[in-house]
Amino acid sequence: MAAAAAAAAAGGRGDGDSRRLPPRSLAEPALHTVEMHTGGEPLRVVPRLEAMEEAAATGLSLLALRRHMAATRDHVRRALMLEPRGHGGMYGAVVVRGGAAADGADLAVLFLHGSGYSAMCGHAVLALGRFALDYGLVAAPQRPETAVRLRCPCGPVTAFVPWDGCRSGNPVRFHSVPAFAAATDVAIDIPGHGRVVVDIGYGGTFYAFLSAEQLGLDVCSSKTRELVSAASAVTEAVKEQFKLHHPESEDLAFIYGTILTDGKDAFSEEPTTNICVFADEQVDRSPTGSGVTARIALQYHKGLIQLNQSRTFRSSSTGSLFTGKAVKEARFGDYNAVVVEVSGEAFYTGTATFTVEEEDPLKHGFSFK
Repeated sequence: MAAAAAAAAAGGRGDGDSRRLPPRSLAEPALHTVEMHTGGEPLRVVPRLEAMEEAAATGLSLLALRRHMAATRDHVRRALMLEPRGHGGMYGAVVVRGGAAADGADLAVLFLHGSGYSAMCGHAVLALGRFALDYGLVAAPQRPETAVRLRCPCGPVTAFVPWDGCRSGNPVRFHSVPAFAAATDVAIDIPGHGRVVVDIGYGGTFYAFLSAEQLGLDVCSSKTRELVSAASAVTEAVKEQFKLHHPESEDLAFIYGTILTDGKDAFSEEPTTNICVFADEQVDRSPTGSGVTARIALQYHKGLIQLNQSRTFRSSSTGSLFTGKAVKEARFGDYNAVVVEVSGEAFYTGTATFTVEEEDPLKHGFSFK
């Protein structure tokens, strides 16, 4: 036994397999994940969650499936997103195949974060495009690029992924649901900051946009804590002072977060920098795919860019880059909208197996700020 323990401590297998856990009482079956990131923003992919597959087989829509997971399996989200298995910036995706939830797409997806569920996530779509090809979810991939059809809670999204016949590559791009300007130049009173003017855009989910300068900050040089606090105050104020409407579902009519920008909305070949603070003060490490989508829609609405005029967006936290452009006009309910193409790079970082022991008092995670 001592020899086996020594071998395990040294990284060898000894008389046993150090990669195996000892016998234990599990509260849940082991959770297997594929770990990825896009522009620095993590994505913990759950390729299969049996309870969601069973629920999807009953004919639930994706929005209904999201409500079902929140009501019956939210402990899975907490276990994977929160400490000690996750962290304050963790993001996840549960893959669903078949049924009404997928609605004919190659896969459907439920997006997870530290405090709940989101309607759309661009960095996740870019990563899931690669995942879908590499893990055989697309029946007949085509070279040199394959279209991957995803069903997101906000609607259908298509990713376009390089494919060499053996593995996926970068950059990946996606075409969004119709994106639109929900409101522009809205005056909002922010406690501690006074009155500011925000735009509200939809790119699969709703964001408030304003320059950090309005809050006495610089998106490139101010402390992250100051940016997060200010952006969160804007989000809460917009929730209280502005009524949102979604053309198809009131489930989607909520402000997901605030994006502080460098104010460079007019077209330029130079990158424009932003930071997205969403949900419960989570900071997106990437330039935010759904945020880029909404910001392009706002710029197009204001006449600042034209169709197929590409802009580059930089994350203030990591320096990573996405590009975005409006590729065609659309109509979404009463809104004039555009379909936006967003491009970025997604990478694998590993795989993991997580267990939840019944007697662990912190088995379903905790949040520490």
